[in-house]
Amino acid sequence: MMNEMSMNKLEFNKMKEQLIGYAVSDPGKDLAKRLSPSTNPSQIRSWLLETEEGARLLATGASIPLSAMEGMVAFMALLGKGKIYTEVELGQLSQWLAAVSQMKRYMDAKREAAPTISGYADSMNDCPELRKELDRCIRHGQLTDQASPGLADIRRHLEAAEERTRRKLEHSLGKYKNALQEPIVSKRGGHYVIAVKRDLRKQVPGTVWDESASGQTLFVEPADVAELQAEWQMWKSDEERERTVILSRLSELAELETYRLRWNVEAMASLDFIFARAKMSRTYEGIAPVILDQPFIKLVDARHPLLGPGCFPLNVEIGGRLRQLIITGPNTGGKTVALKTMGLLALMNQSGLLVPAGKGTAFGVFTQIMADVGDGQSIEQSLSTFSAHMESLREMLMTANGRSLILLDELAAGTNPDEGIALSIAVLEDFLAKHSLVAATTHFNEIKRFASRTEGCTNARMAFDAETLKPLYRLEIGEAGDSYAFAIARRFGLPERVVSRAEERAAAYRTGKESPEELVDRSNKPDRPTEKAEPVPAVYEGVRTSSEDLPKEKIIKGSVSGDQNMETSVSRPLSVGDCVWISPLKRTGIVYKPANERGDVIVQVEKNKISFNHKRLSLYISGVQLYPGSGYDMDIVFDTKENRKARKAMSRKYVPGLRIESPPEDPMA
Repeated sequence: MMNEMSMNKLEFNKMKEQLIGYAVSDPGKDLAKRLSPSTNPSQIRSWLLETEEGARLLATGASIPLSAMEGMVAFMALLGKGKIYTEVELGQLSQWLAAVSQMKRYMDAKREAAPTISGYADSMNDCPELRKELDRCIRHGQLTDQASPGLADIRRHLEAAEERTRRKLEHSLGKYKNALQEPIVSKRGGHYVIAVKRDLRKQVPGTVWDESASGQTLFVEPADVAELQAEWQMWKSDEERERTVILSRLSELAELETYRLRWNVEAMASLDFIFARAKMSRTYEGIAPVILDQPFIKLVDARHPLLGPGCFPLNVEIGGRLRQLIITGPNTGGKTVALKTMGLLALMNQSGLLVPAGKGTAFGVFTQIMADVGDGQSIEQSLSTFSAHMESLREMLMTANGRSLILLDELAAGTNPDEGIALSIAVLEDFLAKHSLVAATTHFNEIKRFASRTEGCTNARMAFDAETLKPLYRLEIGEAGDSYAFAIARRFGLPERVVSRAEERAAAYRTGKESPEELVDRSNKPDRPTEKAEPVPAVYEGVRTSSEDLPKEKIIKGSVSGDQNMETSVSRPLSVGDCVWISPLKRTGIVYKPANERGDVIVQVEKNKISFNHKRLSLYISGVQLYPGSGYDMDIVFDTKENRKARKAMSRKYVPGLRIESPPEDPMA
């Protein structure tokens, strides 16, 4: 079973939404909603053949006589439960059986072009006897006089009684014309009535069934009409009883065809689903790829189906002896799109959907297609980018095998580069040992070198025009790409002095003239304009803002400055009053509260108290070296002069309105 989260990251859910929209019936839409990639090669080949035949028929321009099967879902749900269906429901059944018959004739005529799906139509049965009886008895949602001799006889008597009643009413209009409000006949409560003036009511014998809003008009059924009306009502009741008998008989005939009717619904839904796949495939000119027995991907002029006709084609091959493809190149160069195209097309192929690619495209069958694309941050789950990557990698490493396709975007991202690179290479080695197919993107040279030196791995780059600084969206296998960071930085207007200095240092690092540590160390020297330092409080006397300026005897062995050793910890827990180096801020601070159970330490930086994890702090100068004597009052360091005066005053007596306010602790890191 495929990983649902990976399928959503690869946007397979969007393809399904489009597919649902192409189905015309509710049962067909339900099949589209339940579509899931198969891992059975025979099933996949069968699905692709169906879709290919459907697309071939659509290409002829003929209209496919698919039925929306209106009302059939509810009809089938009650079939076999003794329900007496209405004329409307049975009329819908008749129309649907006519659609079944039409579909059978159409598919029979297309047997040569679509032999497989034509066979599906052969299994449908239009129940000719049932349909003939329904057409004889029901027309335009009403029972016909031909439904039964009894019904025809009753309706003749009804028409005769109604005609006599109509003539009698016309006679009454003339007979009582002086008492009428207006010479019209209407119905009230199922009775024919005439409008009589209230003050002349006694001139018209009969029954009052209603009156006007003003009360000046009474609606009276004349006494000489009431007897005829009673006769008409009797025949109407007989008609209703005969109607029930006929509908019961027709409903029973439908129940006798329960098996065939249910099969017809399934077959028509399957054809609807097949043609929905074919319709969608034609929107991006899809083809049926070659299905191979071994895990393999070969894309020829492949395009992402959601990017429209302007999408640049992708050509790539991975599988066999080549198990890992490391894709490099600048941002916005198409690396992530390349990964998504490979993954989405693999999912589409295993779902029986034609893929937007050229002839020669081939896929193996994967038991798992897992992708880690996007930063994966989740506020609800409190996951950082790195944590989200680790969560995805954990599941991949636990379940990957030789028939897995693994897609990894931005290896080594979201954490310390040295550690991220080492972890990424270890992950790639593990996937290589499992024989999984891996396509990954990265910017790091160490991972590129791993790919170039490791058997079964190779580099690829997204082509980039260095002169115009525009991506070419062409994947070139066998070569590692450059990030073009400096060229792009110039294009976006970074100061030339900054870019030039960066180029010098990168060149020095590449040629081995300077190590990364030396580069960082050199960056702390005052060889460039710096911000004016804050004045150092008296209590910090002897403490400087850079470890370089400290006397050597004051530097504790193992303490560090700079990013490269951010997580170095001291041999003893930090204590209140210790001066520590804060790696994220590149400056010192004084420990206000030691580490809690989570390892968080509160440090005073200038007048602010900020929380940092102990891994981001290193001992600079111990408190015993900073403060004279064992009973040094730390309030002098941590509290304001006003608060200290207020606390002293409050220790002597109650002072109305006097308060001590401390700034809130900022949970920065």
